[in-house]
Amino acid sequence: MKPTLVLGATPNPDRYAYKATVMLRDYGHDVILYGIKQGEIAGITIHNTAPQTEVDTVTLYVGPQNQPPYYNYILSLKPRRVIFNPGTENTEFENLLKQHSIEPVIACTLVMLTTNQY
Repeated sequence: MKPTLVLGATPNPDRYAYKATVMLRDYGHDVILYGIKQGEIAGITIHNTAPQTEVDTVTLYVGPQNQPPYYNYILSLKPRRVIFNPGTENTEFENLLKQHSIEPVIACTLVMLTTNQY
């Protein structure tokens, strides 16, 4: 199983990126963290530079206004899908992903996991 990249990871336990990381790990998924804040979540280090690795899924916790600098990076990873969690929806990026045969998913990672849709 290829891992999930959590983009917008933060060591703040009140944030959904943190909660999603813990839940992904608890559900047996390998997780790679990428964010601007230093730290770790559940023993997993948050990368502050773009990790180059194979991923199946990118789950976004970065608002649409801050996503453009990540477009080329995410496209270079060639994930199967990108999950746009609530508040991260971005029609421009969704269309770009489709042009590169990457599935944009408008959903909540936490809900997907708890309803066996992940």
